[in-house]
Amino acid sequence: MKTTAIAIAALIGTTSAFAPQGNVARSSTFLSAESSRGEFFTQLLGAGLMGVSATLLTPAVASAAKYGGIGAGSPNVMDPKDADVDASILASSPVQNAIKSVEGYQAAVKSMLEALDKNPQTDVGGYVRKEFDFVKVRSELNIINTAFDEDTQRGTDRIIRNILQDITEVETSNKQKEGVERSERRLEILKGKLAKLDQAFSDMLAFAK
Repeated sequence: MKTTAIAIAALIGTTSAFAPQGNVARSSTFLSAESSRGEFFTQLLGAGLMGVSATLLTPAVASAAKYGGIGAGSPNVMDPKDADVDASILASSPVQNAIKSVEGYQAAVKSMLEALDKNPQTDVGGYVRKEFDFVKVRSELNIINTAFDEDTQRGTDRIIRNILQDITEVETSNKQKEGVERSERRLEILKGKLAKLDQAFSDMLAFAK
């Protein structure tokens, strides 16, 4: 991930770090990411998976994602301690670099939560678009996934899908009408989405330890 810990600290030093991007044109990379998001959810619909995760799209607040032995229990995700991991692949440079990037994404999520604690009206939309290139995030998660056997991947694939969906939900929950302050309820929802994304990153990284 291109943003270092110092850059993250600088970005959250003031609320302006999360200021909206106005009418400035988005980069071609971001446009391709937006397109990929649409394709991703189209694929989910085709696979009949959206019904399973429909509750994630409601305004209800989720304090954390639950996956198998990690959380409340899912038949599709094993406990990380039971995962079959190829040590040589896990130790490879591509996988280790991907792990560092994902750790950086998680640090960015924590930064947004801290910014909202300081100022509930903070607009994190621009920061999400800048730091979470949808295509890059998915690629790095898939690189980590190559270190796991097929049975483990059945669960980690689900975590990856949820991470990608969570990023989109954070961006959606952040949207606010111009001139209207974010209510306590909307703040609670946004922070819940961020906490859920934070937990999902932890769940994925738990398999790479």
